[in-house]
Amino acid sequence: MTALFDSHLHTPLCGHATGTPREYAQAALDAGLSGLCFTDHMPMPAWYDAPWRMRRDQLGEYVAAVREVQAEFAGRLDVRLGLEADFHPGTERYVEEVLAAHPWDYVIGSIHYLGAWGFDNPEFVDEYDRRDRRGLYQAYYALVEGAARSGLFDSIGHLDLPKKFGHRDPDPVYALHALDVVAGCGLALDFNTAGWRKPVAEAYPSPELTRAAAERGIPFVLGSDAHRPQEVGDHFTAALKELHDARARTVTYAGRVRRG
Repeated sequence: MTALFDSHLHTPLCGHATGTPREYAQAALDAGLSGLCFTDHMPMPAWYDAPWRMRRDQLGEYVAAVREVQAEFAGRLDVRLGLEADFHPGTERYVEEVLAAHPWDYVIGSIHYLGAWGFDNPEFVDEYDRRDRRGLYQAYYALVEGAARSGLFDSIGHLDLPKKFGHRDPDPVYALHALDVVAGCGLALDFNTAGWRKPVAEAYPSPELTRAAAERGIPFVLGSDAHRPQEVGDHFTAALKELHDARARTVTYAGRVRRG
């Protein structure tokens, strides 16, 4: 059997997760996983999304915490160092600086904002009622394409995230075009089981988009998006079945190089 990794995990430094990195590693070991990759929310310019990510002056602390766990679990668990980065047009140079600061294993590129609207934040969910759903997804997938073309990331995070609260995409045309771009740019997709813990009750991406991605040769990186140790490896059995049914390939990253 292929070594099973959880490659989407957070730490308390992001301001909305609990449990120490050591507790996440122990949870991975207890779940029978071969490894994990921490991918906490990377620092961004001070004006952007500040309450939901580590500050720039905490980056060294994050790296040191992961290295400590790496050393403690050596030989028992393959612990890797990554980031969940954001794609927000205009911030690319800042992201480049952070990515150059340390030797990362894996960088997820995620979109959490449409303009100034944090569309996956429960506090702002009523904004969906004011938006044209088709136009919303068109704008969102244009950002996904920008993220893929930026050359900054290894994968695209939670591909169809705007469905989180149940506001599903009425027309897959923009998603499918984005998948063409992701495939052309050689990126992977985050197969993110957190969607099963949200109102939509479905992984990101949907079974339909998972199949469409697999048909385009796009591989998947399995991740729980855990914000608590007990979420490590969550729903992985269901995830593996869905990926198998779609004839999808799973990979991990080490040193920004794809493995598997």
